[in-house]
Amino acid sequence: MKYIVGIALGLFMFSCTQKNTNETLTNRELDSLTDPAKGLGIIRNVALTNPLELDKVERGQAIYLAECKSCHTLNDQLTVGPGWKDITQRRKPEWIMNMITNVDVMLDNDEEALKLMESCGTRMRVETMSISDARDVLEFMRQNDGEK
Repeated sequence: MKYIVGIALGLFMFSCTQKNTNETLTNRELDSLTDPAKGLGIIRNVALTNPLELDKVERGQAIYLAECKSCHTLNDQLTVGPGWKDITQRRKPEWIMNMITNVDVMLDNDEEALKLMESCGTRMRVETMSISDARDVLEFMRQNDGEK
């Protein structure tokens, strides 16, 4: 009986402390969850390899050609979206992957993403991209920026 009461009490306390997932996070809460240089999302640490992983580069290039090329160039030219030249030198890999996989939250809350959207005049469309695919795109971006 003690166990049942303990479990019930524990569940009650847990339910009272949980925040409704539909609530908007305050800026202070967002700051506590993220390093602004890494963006907003579940990507907190990306281990980069040297040399590049060529299988990921190939897959990333295929994804770029199929999904990204219509809005992003590989140089610094702004089209629908910003060009990708030197992106891996300007942004942390975590920020890039969070931008790819968590578009809406980044565009609504990340200062740098908001600046990019304002400079482009259009909002990035939401693609459902897996973390694995985003990592492949990042590796392709690294190659595009001259890493070997």
